[in-house]
Amino acid sequence: MTKALLLIDIQNGFCPGGNLPVADGDQVVPVANALMKDGRYDLVVASQDWHPANHGSFASQHPGAKPFDMGELSGKPQVLWPDHCVQNTSDAEFHPGRDLSAIAHVQKKGENPAVDSYSAFRDNDRAALTGLADYLRQKGVTELDVMGLATDYCVKFSALDAIDMLPGVKVRFIEDGSRGIDPQGVTAAIEEMRAAGVSIVSSKDILGG
Repeated sequence: MTKALLLIDIQNGFCPGGNLPVADGDQVVPVANALMKDGRYDLVVASQDWHPANHGSFASQHPGAKPFDMGELSGKPQVLWPDHCVQNTSDAEFHPGRDLSAIAHVQKKGENPAVDSYSAFRDNDRAALTGLADYLRQKGVTELDVMGLATDYCVKFSALDAIDMLPGVKVRFIEDGSRGIDPQGVTAAIEEMRAAGVSIVSSKDILGG
């Protein structure tokens, strides 16, 4: 059995002070650090939103649009976000409080300006794969715990794709290691994950006590 931890987008851009902050987003950092200690996981992987400056999901790329408007990208409905996690900016860097020493692989995503990428496994059009599923298969992963930012977007889509693309792998969502954008969206996301076969756990279940 190979146990892996997948840390989703714990970056400055999604923490307080970032360009697309999730409320209390920085509070997932100590949870991640605690889980990575003592070799509890055989493998730790992190995803990183890594957008070009002209990414089509940015409201700034749509004349007259404001952040959080509903727009369109490549013919599909798209939430238009503030410019965030632009490549090679401090906004895209991992939160400085994170222990990066245990991370074996960083999966960048969101590099194609024509499509958004919430999931760490594939673009939102479900066509272009990041290669993460192949990487985890090659490592023989049998259990995958997922946590990070934001519950109702990138974490949810990553967990659902893990169930879909890694058949036979036990997938768990670490609830207290994640924060979301919209409270109702978080509740709905957790129910959607549970219905798909994702187990909902707390870091206390893993750490004990």
